[in-house]
Amino acid sequence: MVATAAEIRLLRCGGSRLSYRRPVFSVPSKYLLCVSGDFVKVYSTATEESVHLLQGHSNMVTGIQLNPGNHLQLYSCSVDGSIKLWDFMDGILIKTFLVGWRLLALYTSAAVADSVFAIVPKNNKEASDTFHLVSVKLPKTTEQEVEAKDLSVILEDVSQFPKCTAFGRDGEFVASVKGLHLSVYFFKKKDICRFSLSATDKKGTNNIFTCVACHPQEDCIATGHKDGRIRLWRNFSHKREFTYSSLHWHSDEVMDLAFSAEGTCLLSGGIESVLVQWRYGSERKKEFLPRLGATIEHISASPDGAFYCTSHTDNKITIIKVNLTVSAVIQGLVKGDEIKTGLLLDPRTKALVLNGKPGHLQFYSLQSDKQLYNLDIVQQEYIHQLGLKQIELVKAAFSATGDWLATVEEYQEKGTELEVQLKFWAYDEKIQSFLLNTIINAPHEDQITSLCFQDLDASEHVTPTLVTASKDGQFKVWLLKDDSDIYRQRTGWSCDFVGSYHNYPATNCCFSEDGSLLAVSFQETIAIWESDTWDLKCTFCQPPRKIRDLCFGRLSCSRYLLSTTDNGFLCCWNLLTCELEWSTSLNVIILQPDPLSEHIAAISWLSKGSDLFVFKPDEPRPSYIQKNVCRGKVQWAVFVPRDVPESLGSEKQQWLNRSQLYFLTETQDLMTFSTQTPEERLTSLSKQLAVEESFPATPFYILLGKHRQQQKEALNTDLGMVSASSLPAQDNLAVKELLHTPAHVLPPASSLCSIFINSLLTPKANKSIEEESDEVEMASDGEKEDSEEEMESADIIQETTNPSCTLDEIYPMLSKSQEKKLKRIRKTDYSWVSAL
Repeated sequence: MVATAAEIRLLRCGGSRLSYRRPVFSVPSKYLLCVSGDFVKVYSTATEESVHLLQGHSNMVTGIQLNPGNHLQLYSCSVDGSIKLWDFMDGILIKTFLVGWRLLALYTSAAVADSVFAIVPKNNKEASDTFHLVSVKLPKTTEQEVEAKDLSVILEDVSQFPKCTAFGRDGEFVASVKGLHLSVYFFKKKDICRFSLSATDKKGTNNIFTCVACHPQEDCIATGHKDGRIRLWRNFSHKREFTYSSLHWHSDEVMDLAFSAEGTCLLSGGIESVLVQWRYGSERKKEFLPRLGATIEHISASPDGAFYCTSHTDNKITIIKVNLTVSAVIQGLVKGDEIKTGLLLDPRTKALVLNGKPGHLQFYSLQSDKQLYNLDIVQQEYIHQLGLKQIELVKAAFSATGDWLATVEEYQEKGTELEVQLKFWAYDEKIQSFLLNTIINAPHEDQITSLCFQDLDASEHVTPTLVTASKDGQFKVWLLKDDSDIYRQRTGWSCDFVGSYHNYPATNCCFSEDGSLLAVSFQETIAIWESDTWDLKCTFCQPPRKIRDLCFGRLSCSRYLLSTTDNGFLCCWNLLTCELEWSTSLNVIILQPDPLSEHIAAISWLSKGSDLFVFKPDEPRPSYIQKNVCRGKVQWAVFVPRDVPESLGSEKQQWLNRSQLYFLTETQDLMTFSTQTPEERLTSLSKQLAVEESFPATPFYILLGKHRQQQKEALNTDLGMVSASSLPAQDNLAVKELLHTPAHVLPPASSLCSIFINSLLTPKANKSIEEESDEVEMASDGEKEDSEEEMESADIIQETTNPSCTLDEIYPMLSKSQEKKLKRIRKTDYSWVSAL
């Protein structure tokens, strides 16, 4: 069945913030649930892998909470105005409650079984700056979708941030902070107590509230403040008799607070990237977990007291044991202030590569929506200080085979000259990462505007080549050369050619598909050089505006060169006739060719949104048009080749056959186009698990699995008869693999010993009854001597036997001759096995 053009969908495929809301632990803490855009993700706390993806909301998910009546169920709320109840263990949507209000936060209370609590804007308007805490009654019906319109206001004028509202012990009260005010609502008395602080005190501190947490077993409220102080409020049921004590360690505002499950510890975090654990009742005793990598946004504690969890501004979740050691790290797409390197594709891992942590490149897996690793480019410690100028990673490029990576760094203080470094990194097969090969200081006298490798196959044995273009009016060609001396053998990069055109600033550069031509743009002019001799072949004059982007056509369209200008023109030049083939005004901001087809994606931007046009340079009409792919500007885009090409027959879908287009929005959401539904694309891990028969033939399976299969076959045949055909053909290989298996993953030696010895033997057909009787008579004298040994072996058999299976199923009855063989085997010296 061929998909129709209407089935092309625009999907958010990853990159959403994992730290947008507090994560929630399951009971027990085997799973961690967190908000991720329109989805709720379920992670394993042991393996860090995504187990389920709960999808069903049509807009941003803003809150999640476990169902107090059933800890295997989860409530989620969204800006789409619905509350959904999930069975997160199986990834099943149980029920949807249509509230009809924009829900910005969600809370549950064990004291109120038929209601949940949410924060909604006043008058349900998107632009509202006043918010209320309301109770939403959930009707009990058997219908899967039901309206829940019964809302009652609990607190007025509360903060929209979830961390500024918390429920107290047994749900008896709710505390909310905003500005300089703390409000406490008591459900039984239906009374509100409000407390206020002055903006500053004599010491000049900033008393604005930032977060609140309630003790799970006592009437105590902890509040965080802008100046880094923590206040513990007690006796707050009386407006005039309340007291509070102050704790101070943080140098800046307290980002979040959380009590442990039993209330024995108070956790706090801020921009210092340090988790602070205060001992409740003896707050002077505090412990620290430093160097967590980024500002702590949220803190959670597991209900069973086994783990803590911190969410960070770099889109990371850290799972921490109660002894303050890191247990696991779940890293999403790092959200930087600006993506200067653009979207790159690692040819080896097919990972998306872009700016990550300051001074790093992040390698991000599109399949698992997870960061693979970070590559430290700047190799300097990042100092968290407001206004401090840091070294910036601004450009990066991969060679076609992924063997080389080139990066550009910039640093400039006010009133000083620009410092530029060009670095070349070589891929190391042993460590499966890149190692620094060459550093070139001041490769140009001004900023490097573009760089690209010459795309040639490794089979051609050509010298790797890189071209850099700069505002200093030059482009330089860098070649890999032998840099060996009497002390060592090594290779390094050096400049081989310098070109320019009337000293105009060079803005872009790119190679043709076969690497024979180099195009460099100089303001309004494109110059074409031949890469073999570096001779200038021709020039193209653009409309009177600066050239924004360049790219060559591919495959059958390789004779075309396309360019965009600042005033919105898209031009196509014919390299054979050196004439302008066609031009159009689209205000194209991104021009991205598909490396595996003739298609080129052009993304234009108008005041209302961004539009996508997919076309071939030799055809007058676009193959595909998609209006309003996002509200703001698309920042970057890249084609990612498919592992398995698709066969879409529709003309409007053929551009998706070989590659898939990904683009990054202003909000740093990663979007893509697909003909598959989200359910088909994102399958939960439980559905991906194979049955036992399809497991790979690991050394343990070859040894243990085949042994059990032989035992079953022996039970179905005559007593003691073992067919030669049932012998595994991979016995020698199994033994070899077993001896090379790391010791820390081996089962106990007691369970492997007998099976291992048997795998080394060559079984024979059973002897005749007369021979068996003769052997029994000959061995009758030695039976008494071996009786003690038999008792010991029986004990070993009982220890290694699976308690769920009978003895006959695992160890079939043996004949007398086989028993005598087994006794002889026990007395044989097998020390020669260690030589294998």
